[in-house]
Amino acid sequence: MTAKITVLELEQAELSDATKAYFAKAKEKLGLVPNVLLAYAFDEKKLRAFTDMYNDLMLGASGLSKLEREMIAVAVSSVNHCYYCLVAHGAAVRQLSGNPALGEMMVMNYRAADLSARQRAMLDFAVKLTETPAKIVEADRQALRDAGFSDRDIWDIASTAAFFNMSNRVAAAIDMRPNEEYHAMAR
Repeated sequence: MTAKITVLELEQAELSDATKAYFAKAKEKLGLVPNVLLAYAFDEKKLRAFTDMYNDLMLGASGLSKLEREMIAVAVSSVNHCYYCLVAHGAAVRQLSGNPALGEMMVMNYRAADLSARQRAMLDFAVKLTETPAKIVEADRQALRDAGFSDRDIWDIASTAAFFNMSNRVAAAIDMRPNEEYHAMAR
């Protein structure tokens, strides 16, 4: 019996050859097609918008490392209690860091992890943006600059945090479930 991806009953659209190739590439690289992609597959335009933004933020050129971007995903998702993203991106932190304990600490409370001052400043900002966005002030941006981030990096931190806040809310609304394979990755 295959586990449901979401509680919604949305039929997968007829996928273009480009999307089929994208799913095949995900299966080749990850060993699975992430359920978040399958959840969006009812509307190829929405799927493309989601994947274009995700790929730009998480894989595109940035002063943030892939690990740092995944750490933002986990810290934001921890605040929001997003089961899907904590499982999926917690696995990515474990894999990219080579440290299973770091992935678990990030999921529970990034403040318990042995992080650099740069990483802590980045995550403090992302969490404040998640919890109290109206209270972000110049001193918060300056703290990032003092930790070595450029203004472009600040944009990337904010954009990544904002993307995962949106994704967390969609995942919660539709009870999106992570692929079972994520639970065993990089342990």
